[in-house]
Amino acid sequence: MKTHWIFNEDQSIYHLGLRSDQVADFVFTVGDPGRVPMISRLFDTIETKIGSREFVTHTGSIGLKRVSVLSTGIGTDNMDIVLNELDALWNLERNFMERRKQPVSATIIRLGTTGAIQPDLEVDSILISEAAIGLDALGSFYKMKENIQSDYWKEQFSKHGLKFHLYFTTPDQSLLNRFNVSNFSKGICLTSPGFYIPQGRSSFADSFYPNLLNLLSDMRTFDQKRISNIEMETSGLYGLGNLLGHQCLSVNAILANRCNDQFSKNPEHTIQKMIEKVFDILF
Repeated sequence: MKTHWIFNEDQSIYHLGLRSDQVADFVFTVGDPGRVPMISRLFDTIETKIGSREFVTHTGSIGLKRVSVLSTGIGTDNMDIVLNELDALWNLERNFMERRKQPVSATIIRLGTTGAIQPDLEVDSILISEAAIGLDALGSFYKMKENIQSDYWKEQFSKHGLKFHLYFTTPDQSLLNRFNVSNFSKGICLTSPGFYIPQGRSSFADSFYPNLLNLLSDMRTFDQKRISNIEMETSGLYGLGNLLGHQCLSVNAILANRCNDQFSKNPEHTIQKMIEKVFDILF
């Protein structure tokens, strides 16, 4: 079993470089390692700063609450590493061989960035993902929980000639309810396995779906639900989070509107505004 769960000589887990005492059970995730200090500077105390590959972690406290912020890098392949290794740090016992009989249920909140694919979603606004559609490969390997919405979206994609394997997953409802405020939009996020052709951008390589953005933005379910935005991590967070028993939510700053071909003039300000608004709600 030594190649299933790999630990370094200092008992830190293989990729994240963390020991179990160095991470809280309340974690913010960001894609870019450079954004970790944007969050940790709002902590009251910082006890640990650790970097391993693209995974940078700061752990400290806000009041009496112990919290961590961790950079995941880009894509659900990295979310696979992050979610599984965090869960192992919280829940492996008996010499790193077995999961706790009563596992820790942690809180994981993604503070990310995204591009909107609906014209009414304004650049520099904040979007909560009330669900995610995954086009990434994780859904082919994990038994993601199916529901009636999965069938609707599979039918919609098929009708539009999009031959993708997809899965549909949702956040923790109690966390979602805490963000039921007027200055946050809500929508269904599409998680893509790439940034260029898989998100309808230009490339010097040929595409099977040159009209992808229009097809995606036109889709509706029976109750007029629509895809609001595209990014690269949320379905992995929700899907694996649900399977491992953690409470997850994805909050994203809209830095681009793909329909209107607009990009934020001050993206760092928008990201900072998102972080502060989330902190106001949570703490």
